[in-house]
Amino acid sequence: MANTFIRVQEADFDLTTEIKNLRNADPQVGAVVSFLGTVRDMNEGSEVKAMTLEHYPGMTEKALQNIMDQARVRWDIRNSLVIHRVGALLPEDQIVLVAVTSAHRGEAFSACEFIMDYLKNAAPFWKKEETAEGGRWVDARVADGAAMARWKI
Repeated sequence: MANTFIRVQEADFDLTTEIKNLRNADPQVGAVVSFLGTVRDMNEGSEVKAMTLEHYPGMTEKALQNIMDQARVRWDIRNSLVIHRVGALLPEDQIVLVAVTSAHRGEAFSACEFIMDYLKNAAPFWKKEETAEGGRWVDARVADGAAMARWKI
């Protein structure tokens, strides 16, 4: 049975440690796929000096659990992990880690991509960028919606 691990936190995380813990000496794991999202220094033609991420505690974790449960139903995965940071971040800081283990790479790739696509569109996080022009809330991109739509849930 697959295990899901969800953390919404201000603190940074170590990618190597998180992947090692997700594998957890499971001899049935033949594939580990991960996505690491970081803060860019440019967005929509403006320099990004900082970003603040907000969430709705309780609701956010519930939404993430729902996304991960859907992935577990669709693909034969062993474990999955989402770590999403909140609070003040700077360019190059890590924002999000999505990682999935399975016996085979195809299952892991699909599940990881699905989780990330739904996280970008359906999880209650709000981003505010600080630019030279001032603060601005970041809207979902059309491409993110299109990526999610292809999964047809």
